[in-house]
Amino acid sequence: MEIRYRILEKNEIDRALFAGFNRRQNVTKCWRREGSGWVIRDAPFVDQWSEEEYEELIRCLKHTIQCGGMVMGAFAQGILKGFVSVEAVPMGSRGQYRDLTSLHVSEDRRGNGIGRQLFLAAAEWAKKNGGEKLYISSHSAVETQAFYQAMGCKDAEEYSEEHVTKEPYDRQLEYPLASEKPCS
Repeated sequence: MEIRYRILEKNEIDRALFAGFNRRQNVTKCWRREGSGWVIRDAPFVDQWSEEEYEELIRCLKHTIQCGGMVMGAFAQGILKGFVSVEAVPMGSRGQYRDLTSLHVSEDRRGNGIGRQLFLAAAEWAKKNGGEKLYISSHSAVETQAFYQAMGCKDAEEYSEEHVTKEPYDRQLEYPLASEKPCS
């Protein structure tokens, strides 16, 4: 099934957009920072957004667009199956980062390259908009970390205190935008 990617407009981001999107993620193991390193620990839970979390997501995505950032969707037969968002406001001590605030693929479409295409589109947008690196406050699930590692992400040189405070178990990553695209 063909996937179509396109930039989303603020007025189309509403609860109906997510009707065919399933955030569900069965997490069994997560990376945890211990001392100066990272270790894998058992941390079983199901990550599934509530209606309140969808409403917050909608507010955040609309705000991203309103402030000059980018939101892109991946659609299968007109149904949203993945999305990514990048903030326009520079972050970091030199303004070197552009914040990748969302990257999600519906449970039924994971493992088919949608996340990779969305990530590369976000990196391209961030570079065109003055970024040197993407900043990612990433879910610590082993599968999520494997994706970002495969994309070429590394631990961030600088941490966003706002992200660390909001999601203390997230792993703070960066992706250099001057680098070559990852191999297929």
